[in-house]
Amino acid sequence: MKRPFWLLCSTTITLALLASCETSKPATDVSATAGSNTPGATSTAASGESMESNGIRLTPFSDSPKFPEAQMQMRAPVAGATLPSGEVAFDYQTTNFQLTKMSGGPHMAEMANSMKGQHIHNIVDNQPYTAHYDTKFTKAIPDGQHVVLSFLSRSYHESLKHLGAYDLTVINVGNTPAPATPIIDVKAPNLFYSRPKDTYSGVDAKRIMLDFYLVNTKLEPGGNRVRATINGTEFILNQWLPYQMEGLPAGENTVKLELIDGSGNMIAGPYNSVTRTFTVAP
Repeated sequence: MKRPFWLLCSTTITLALLASCETSKPATDVSATAGSNTPGATSTAASGESMESNGIRLTPFSDSPKFPEAQMQMRAPVAGATLPSGEVAFDYQTTNFQLTKMSGGPHMAEMANSMKGQHIHNIVDNQPYTAHYDTKFTKAIPDGQHVVLSFLSRSYHESLKHLGAYDLTVINVGNTPAPATPIIDVKAPNLFYSRPKDTYSGVDAKRIMLDFYLVNTKLEPGGNRVRATINGTEFILNQWLPYQMEGLPAGENTVKLELIDGSGNMIAGPYNSVTRTFTVAP
């Protein structure tokens, strides 16, 4: 009787140990991709997740080289200045950021990159930016009141988004009387368009960066957000990050950006809704 009893006890202990080991295995980590392939659907993603709809994929990224100490100050023209008609002279001071240097990092070879290196984006009245590789340059600006946004840019045109890396200024050019109310409230939430721009071909056309600039606001689920409509397909952006766009067709493509509140309503501002076209070469 002793032997069968011992065997029974041994078997019971072995089964108990096996059960214990099985229940202690770690759970499988499953990541889901947000979005829908339903035509006309609006896609919203959590932090770091891709959104995909109608064959277009948007993927935020935040692993670019960091320049937390980089600063930029526009020394001229000064805010509110009235300048002669014609060419406007710009003068910037930059610290802890080297213009004309290649930014490096994982995305420099993935997207369109300037062979001249890091630079300043100068945007007048939310029109397409001009890139500048020196702290001093001149630029023709029509008579009237104008909004000038400037910010530091990596060599592949991704903006630096921290306080001190940008300047937003209102200036007046020529003899045209300035309006009683400035054309923009520089203390209000404002959205500016940066990329994409012009034509993309070859390797540059596989991943095209969507980048924009925000002033006096942040993006978060349930709060202010950006509605990006790409070729008629809407994506809701909860993070102020650059996004890689993939799956764009050859030919002309359209991007519309809108700064919206938590209810989906447009936030007032002269540039908080902007539409641009760019070309993907076949």
